[in-house]
Amino acid sequence: MLWLGALLSVIGLMSYAIYAERVLYLDPCPLCITQRMFYVGIGLFAFIGVCTMKINWLQRLAAALMTLCALGGIGTAGRQVWLQHLPKDQVPECGPGLQYWLENEPWLQTLSLLFKGDGNCAEVVWTFLGFSMGEWSLAWFVVLLLVALTLLFKRQQSA
Repeated sequence: MLWLGALLSVIGLMSYAIYAERVLYLDPCPLCITQRMFYVGIGLFAFIGVCTMKINWLQRLAAALMTLCALGGIGTAGRQVWLQHLPKDQVPECGPGLQYWLENEPWLQTLSLLFKGDGNCAEVVWTFLGFSMGEWSLAWFVVLLLVALTLLFKRQQSA
């Protein structure tokens, strides 16, 4: 049930992210895009976990990789929350955008920029119950990390 819960959570989160982008016209910042990649990774490994219930080593591998994705998500969401709480005079300048980076920067430089974020990542344009999307994302990554760790360290049941 934990595998399925993680998979359905990621499907719901990614569905809302697409809705926010396409219907609410909220353009994702570089850190948001990076977080989406980590969510997709968690969803992929949760799907593998759902499909391999009888293969113990594959379940452990999927849980370990899901843990790594959740930790990466915590790092990027944490950076976004940190940027959002900086004083206005300390917020980094906004960059030219992901499309420009992909077309004009080397791949490793673009990857570095995706993990660092820019001034766009500090802007809060959406809140729910007083928390920004970055803060909600951080909370979800923590929950998914706890699920992944539970799956990784659970005792094996004998058949």
